[in-house]
Amino acid sequence: MSNDLLNPAPAERDIWTISRLNLEVQGLLESTFPLLWIEAEISNLSRPASGHLYFSLKDDRAQVSAAMFRGRNQRLRFEPKNGLQVLVRARVTLYPPRGGFQLVVEHMEDAGEGRLRREFEELKAKLQDEGLFAADRKQPLPTHPCQVGLITSASGAALRDILHVLRRRSPQLPVLIYPTPVQGKEAPAQIRAALAMAVQRRECDVLVMTRGGGSLEDLWAFNDEALARDVAACPIPIVSAIGHEIDFALTDFVADVRAPTPSAAAELISPDSSALNTQRNALKRRLDTAMTRQLTQLQERARGLSKRLQSPQRRLERYSQQLDELNARITRHMNGQMSSTAQQLVSIQKRLSARDPRQLIKLARERLLGLQRRLALPLPRTSKRTQTRLAQLAQRLHVASPLATLERGFSITLTEDDHAIRSINDIQNGASVKTRIKDGTLHSTITRIIPHNEKK
Repeated sequence: MSNDLLNPAPAERDIWTISRLNLEVQGLLESTFPLLWIEAEISNLSRPASGHLYFSLKDDRAQVSAAMFRGRNQRLRFEPKNGLQVLVRARVTLYPPRGGFQLVVEHMEDAGEGRLRREFEELKAKLQDEGLFAADRKQPLPTHPCQVGLITSASGAALRDILHVLRRRSPQLPVLIYPTPVQGKEAPAQIRAALAMAVQRRECDVLVMTRGGGSLEDLWAFNDEALARDVAACPIPIVSAIGHEIDFALTDFVADVRAPTPSAAAELISPDSSALNTQRNALKRRLDTAMTRQLTQLQERARGLSKRLQSPQRRLERYSQQLDELNARITRHMNGQMSSTAQQLVSIQKRLSARDPRQLIKLARERLLGLQRRLALPLPRTSKRTQTRLAQLAQRLHVASPLATLERGFSITLTEDDHAIRSINDIQNGASVKTRIKDGTLHSTITRIIPHNEKK
């Protein structure tokens, strides 16, 4: 084989620099490995003036260089020391200037705290799978609570912070404290007892479960599973404010609202009195304006109605005048009717008198006497015949006389205005009639009319 094939020309070779190699390896490592949780022992710890931490992490068979920059190590809750077993969360990388493989630590905690952290994450995942963190289970906080309850240590800084904020924002808001230890092995049971008492008494519209900051072990009472379930089932809206803003407890996730600090919890549950006063004043101004406008409208309407409204006295006077006019009209009508009836009665009486049988007999007798005087006495026979004839006529006249008819038990029925009733068509049911008999007159009312062709 030719030496040219074994040794290509320099222009055909891809020649890397060390810088390029280290950068490529750095990118490969950082893209391949995710953030890792690593438990190891600190050694070779150094603290330069920059504030960064440089150290090694080792176990019984290997070690690796590590760095934790100032922005991260300022949040540490403990003092790193050589020989201390720690749990770190780190990303795998390479330091290009030296080509050194190392870990960049994002978070560090004591290994004992690390075990608690694992327990916390496992329990958190369990409760989340059961739906205890679901948003639809959360209760809204009351806008204007009548009384708030605090489940916390009676001597803790968290209580002082909350009371200070409440005095500033809502000094009128009553506060009821359910004192309980917030740290130690017995704390979870006593916190649960305080919560149960608050639920049983139902004295408060909202509850705040709180304590100040501390390590994960200090806050561990609020990671108790039984306590978390009690908080999730609490029928009273509850705010969890455990530790500082970077601290989290299980009660934060199952409570209705999580507050980053006790002071923030106090602001969440209390209406701002100054803001309320401003809002009240604005509403008062709007109400005053609306009432003034409505009052003006009502006054204008009242003035319009008062113009249209007549005095009751005037209305009574008008009605009284109308009543007098009606009375006068009725009186005139009744007088006219009575006068007309009287005239009709006189006319009827005159007509009846002209047809009176007694008058007719009287006239006949007078005529008879006249005829008798005219008759000559020498004519007895003619006179006798005339007398006989006259007697017959008188008898016939008597028979035809209504008085004779009455004496035989018959009667004459007249209307109220003395017209003789000759047919059933001259009268109606309910009409008043007068029946004249031999020695008097009967007044009666028609209740039934029976034609001759109708069966009784």
